[in-house]
Amino acid sequence: MSEYMPEKLAEMTLKMIGDRWKVLIIQNLMDGTKRFGELKKELGDITQKVLTSNLRLLEEKGILIRKVYAQIPPRVDYTLTQLGYELKPVIDSMIEWAEEYRRSMAKMLNIELIEE
Repeated sequence: MSEYMPEKLAEMTLKMIGDRWKVLIIQNLMDGTKRFGELKKELGDITQKVLTSNLRLLEEKGILIRKVYAQIPPRVDYTLTQLGYELKPVIDSMIEWAEEYRRSMAKMLNIELIEE
């Protein structure tokens, strides 16, 4: 297959959401539509350039929709597509695995965890 459509399905998933910011953007949009400023604030230390780049890539991949309103000042909303919402079980599984890993490592290192 081509670089765009890898043969290995896990690899395809990684190509779609395979970095920290894409996963966090998708996770943030699971709550519903957000504006650029809301996403930037909720994501913390992401730069405007990196956020813009990742939003464009996710839009190109069909994961989210960017809606521009013709008003002053300009307003742009970002919403997950159905395909984007279908990533919820994947992200939830990643979170569950990370929680279990964190508990296992804390137990192994004899560290008491503070629950969030």
